[in-house]
Amino acid sequence: MAHNNYHFAIFLAFLSATAGLSSAALVEEQPLVLKYHNGVLLKGNVTVNLIWYGKFTPIQRSVIVDFIRSLNAASSAVPSVASWWKTTEKYKGGSSTLVVGKQLLLENYPLGKSLKNPYLRALSNKLNGGLRSITVVLTAKDVTVEGFCMNRCGSHGTSVSKSRRAANGAAYVWVGNAETLCPGYCAWPFHQPIYGPQTPPLVAPNGDVGVDGMIINLATLLANTVTNPFNNGYYQGPPTAPLEAVSACTGIFGSGSYPGYPGQVLVDKTTGSSYNARGLAGRKYLLPAMWDPQTSTCKTLV
Repeated sequence: MAHNNYHFAIFLAFLSATAGLSSAALVEEQPLVLKYHNGVLLKGNVTVNLIWYGKFTPIQRSVIVDFIRSLNAASSAVPSVASWWKTTEKYKGGSSTLVVGKQLLLENYPLGKSLKNPYLRALSNKLNGGLRSITVVLTAKDVTVEGFCMNRCGSHGTSVSKSRRAANGAAYVWVGNAETLCPGYCAWPFHQPIYGPQTPPLVAPNGDVGVDGMIINLATLLANTVTNPFNNGYYQGPPTAPLEAVSACTGIFGSGSYPGYPGQVLVDKTTGSSYNARGLAGRKYLLPAMWDPQTSTCKTLV
């Protein structure tokens, strides 16, 4: 099945935190290399269609749509969502310009509140825009998905079988709202972590732990998708469980990060919320580090 799981392995990082940070700091960090496997990447104009599965408030939807629109915005103050996304240009083929396309609201849970993996592909096909598109399926906080909270917070894949994918497959992304199901796993660092050192949680920049957590995972998966849409782009490790553009840099949000600590980020003086990127409409977001092909390191905005 053409399904590329996004393993949010924060708990593994937490477990390694006891290895001794002072001695680890003395060891020179080895370069991280994501190999290019000569496949097609999603470059140029890419339409992003959104399927809202379950109940989302208009404010929740606008936070997410504004984030996607901010990816290619020209006028945001730095550090910005657009400057974060610009790192994807360093991957072969130039820039990826994401444009919000159609949106579909499925507030009546047509497939129920417990979704199996094939349901995600079936849902994505409702707004299948072809090869130059990504269909994003967003599930509400009362919807469980196979594997959700156990080994993943979202995933990306293609809408057709492996043998046909390069010819006419459409990429899709799924991200779930973990607010009630597993905020310590899929909405960290905005909630106490399930495992490891219990550092104080950060205040979510949009006042919504679930949606701000979704932004982290959506950002991760959009970057992973444009740089490895058909499992033959940029990644490290086995194709069945690859480390990709952002999933290779799990748990890093600012300088000085270490397992269990997201790093130094910016703090809004009025709300006390933490962020590292500015977007459209005055919005602020916390975005994860992305692998930079030029430096072979995980690049943060701050």
